[in-house]
Amino acid sequence: MDKNEALEHLRDAKKAHLKWLQRAKALISNIPVEKDAIPVDYTECAFGQWFYSEGQEIALMPGMDSIGEIGKKHEELHDEYIKIFKIYFGDANKTLFSKLFNLRKKVTDAEQDVARRYYSNLKDISDELLKHIEKLERRINALPQSAFDRD
Repeated sequence: MDKNEALEHLRDAKKAHLKWLQRAKALISNIPVEKDAIPVDYTECAFGQWFYSEGQEIALMPGMDSIGEIGKKHEELHDEYIKIFKIYFGDANKTLFSKLFNLRKKVTDAEQDVARRYYSNLKDISDELLKHIEKLERRINALPQSAFDRD
């Protein structure tokens, strides 16, 4: 991996995170969203796939302490999203019919309000995550290409 590739992949992961967040916002805005379009597990989303592969290689480079904070915030983000997911899709004990057709459950106004509060928390966590990602991007930019060369 070279420096430019690392930066490009980080930026792609950041864009994937922002798309994930937009889908979560669409969900709470009553826009139809497929259940699987917003991965619940932090290792299954596109950002998580980058983080647990190439991101771990970057973590081994000097001065990349922000990567640990990125991991914590990313997990925290998904933990908050699980609360929203349960409001719209229920739990794993759904009927076979609703699982087959990926159906959302009927959401009450009160549940909608709770989901909006969870989304507000989710957005705050995302903002913190993005700050750490931008810090990592600056650190990568500051490294010489030789830090990316493999022996």
